[in-house]
Amino acid sequence: MAAGWVGGVTRARGLLSRCLGHREAGELAAAGTLTEAVRRLAATPYRRFLPPDPDLAEAQRAVSAALLWQLRVLAGWLPRSGAQVVRTLAAGFEIANIEDLLRSFTGPAPRRPYALGALATAWRRAAHARTPEELRAALAASAWGDPGGADPATVAVALRLSAAHRTADTVPPARRWAQGRAALLAARTLFVVGRPLPGNAGRQAARLLGRGVLAAASFEEFRRALPADARWALDGIEAPGDLWRAETRWWTVVDREGRDLLRGAQYGLPPVVGAVAILSADAWRVRAALEVVAHGGATPEVADALG
Repeated sequence: MAAGWVGGVTRARGLLSRCLGHREAGELAAAGTLTEAVRRLAATPYRRFLPPDPDLAEAQRAVSAALLWQLRVLAGWLPRSGAQVVRTLAAGFEIANIEDLLRSFTGPAPRRPYALGALATAWRRAAHARTPEELRAALAASAWGDPGGADPATVAVALRLSAAHRTADTVPPARRWAQGRAALLAARTLFVVGRPLPGNAGRQAARLLGRGVLAAASFEEFRRALPADARWALDGIEAPGDLWRAETRWWTVVDREGRDLLRGAQYGLPPVVGAVAILSADAWRVRAALEVVAHGGATPEVADALG
């Protein structure tokens, strides 16, 4: 086994000490006020990017930025193939940058972008776009592929399904998670937003989930058309309005299965993917805890996920 994998897996295990875990996330959610929750957060490893007196959005973004920093550290310890896996799993940060830039063409200036470093796929070129069409062209010339349009809704769903497809294709331990995520995204677009999957998004969904899902006339028909490796994400979900429950459960499954991947003494891809899953799920729990305390209480499903 290459020394890079040994060092990378060792570093991955070490980064897990930065997780708050279920108990501390639950305590954060029970802090009473956002001010108190932020005070507690400032005493954790998530404080690195926390600004003074942040509002909810700023505090949640600081948590995400801390996760990104951890993933960049991890990628730096891995051989090239391992760093590529982390880049693929961290695609959501580049999506966030792209969406902020796209909104800025017709609205307020974008937030300071996430510092992607070596985890960037197309951001170095995309960041220089000055119109939606230029941004679409930059994406089309990259691993993201042509989103099939330049409006925010089309770009959002196309990028997320592209990320899921790349994950399923190149990160075998995460394939089931990617298919489940694609099923949730497609279901939300088709049956909550009420619009078809446009262009490239439809093609990506068909590759991941089968063409039957695109022809489904109802949510139940959509569920039945899903392959087994994606259907699990919608188990027990009877109506589109309950998809948020499935999304909460998706994170719980990713966390649990990530821990399964991390067990054992092997050095290679599985424990790295497991560590990324655990770190990402922990950041999700902390962001959810901040949301809960800011809005006065958790639903039973979110409370269970927090611990």
